[in-house]
Amino acid sequence: MMKEQVKHDTSVVKLDSSRSPRGPMGEKYLASGVRLSMRLWDAEPVTTESEARVGESERDYEVVGYVVSGSALLHIEGQVVRLDPGSSYVVPRGARHFYHVLEPFTAIEATSPPAQVHGRDAPLSHRMTEDPTRAEKL
Repeated sequence: MMKEQVKHDTSVVKLDSSRSPRGPMGEKYLASGVRLSMRLWDAEPVTTESEARVGESERDYEVVGYVVSGSALLHIEGQVVRLDPGSSYVVPRGARHFYHVLEPFTAIEATSPPAQVHGRDAPLSHRMTEDPTRAEKL
């Protein structure tokens, strides 16, 4: 009996970050696969807590990040976590959060599913308003 051959995806993608597109919040989109993508926050400017709170949101993806330089306070679901170089962090899907940048902040994040696809970078509550059936699917 002949063994069925399974075809695997053998594509390799290399991106030059100097040509990467920017997202709606200033992030730079890096490599992206079907289930996971990367993005770069490069030298994000210092904010006051009230300025940062304006950006409070919920997202339809999970974030895992690593701080390269600078520092920020991650306000997430009533907790505050200080992020400094070498810190890694997780923002669960749907968690209410915002970043208060204390020093120009550079971080690399992985998002699953990819943040830039299907309008996932729009706040969760905004998308639910646009599509009332969306809340049932989450």
